Amino acid sequence: MADLVITAANVVAAAGTPTKTGTAGATIAAGDVVYLDTATTGKWQLADSDAAAAEARGLTSNIGIALNSAALNQPVVVQAGGQITLGAVLTAGTSYFLSDTPGKLCPVADISGGDYFTLMGLAASTSVLNIDVQYSGVASA
Repeated sequence: MADLVITAANVVAAAGTPTKTGTAGATIAAGDVVYLDTATTGKWQLADSDAAAAEARGLTSNIGIALNSAALNQPVVVQAGGQITLGAVLTAGTSYFLSDTPGKLCPVADISGGDYFTLMGLAASTSVLNIDVQYSGVASA
């Protein structure tokens, strides 16, 4: 398998899910995995499983999935937990992880050497992901 192909126009949060707002520090598409860069910019950046900074790999409570597309320095809304319709084809019951492609999601089989395991959630159906971020601190061999 490969990174999920997400249709940005179809990304929708479930009612009552927790969100955070801020400023985009990069070009972000709805459905991208993002983190709040508290160390340098104070803006939402694309998360990356093989980034040098642990914060960018998911070692933060400020990580989630963008609900809207945003250009640099534009407002972005991020869903940090709960159910999200991703606009992608998921396999129900499958766990999805942060990819080494910045901002993307992938199944565990696509985690390769040097990538850190950051669980983003489990698929509740073929279209809905239950976001429950868990950073392992462990890199694949």
